[in-house]
Amino acid sequence: MTLLRKGKNYLKRLTHNKMNLVVLTPEKEIFSGEIRSVKVPGTSGQFEILKGHTAIVSSLVEGGIRILDAKGNKKEFNIEKGFIEVLNNEVSLLVQGVKE
Repeated sequence: MTLLRKGKNYLKRLTHNKMNLVVLTPEKEIFSGEIRSVKVPGTSGQFEILKGHTAIVSSLVEGGIRILDAKGNKKEFNIEKGFIEVLNNEVSLLVQGVKE
């Protein structure tokens, strides 16, 4: 089936694969905005969050974070341990600190 036959709604779903992310430390907000994905260092290994991910709360260990923003630009930094919460395409990272 071609894209034309699937219609405009199908194209909107393909192009609107974004969610919101906020990264907070006790001192300040590190990042806030629309993203396509975020990769985090979980206690059982690294994992990636994409639009539509099931609700989750997980602990994070020290390691690298990779954000792919809404425009396709990569942002990377290292965090100290913390937590991630995902609910309805809203992602919150609460971390003890950021190492640059």
